[in-house]
Amino acid sequence: MTMLPEADALLVVRTGFSDPDAWQAVRAALGVTGEESFVEEFQDEVAVVDDATHADLTPDQLLGLLPSGYTDPILVVVDSAALESAEMPVLVVDLVEERGRAFRVIPAELPDIHSNLSIANMDFFEFADNADADGVFRGFR
Repeated sequence: MTMLPEADALLVVRTGFSDPDAWQAVRAALGVTGEESFVEEFQDEVAVVDDATHADLTPDQLLGLLPSGYTDPILVVVDSAALESAEMPVLVVDLVEERGRAFRVIPAELPDIHSNLSIANMDFFEFADNADADGVFRGFR
């Protein structure tokens, strides 16, 4: 396994390699077209890490691979569970408040989470605690 790259962008790390078509569908749902993209919904850069050495790594293992200068409040993980579900719920890992705490989110809600956490408008727990019973955040109801 290799260290995650230095990036002044939201890192989206692929750990699920079971279905290449599903991976492309998740990328499209997130609005990510290249390895480094400006995604309008995020109003920021997104850096995709698509490296098979990260296959099946846990969030805790990925935290150990973050570069010391990474300043984004979250890490996004596209694991097998995200690839196997029609909703494509990616895993969002907190890097600030409760480092390592995670919940799943449907791609359409990720930009709002990222922007609110980036400007400290909301806290991680406000999203995590409002995930549905299955652990997936689908927006505030």
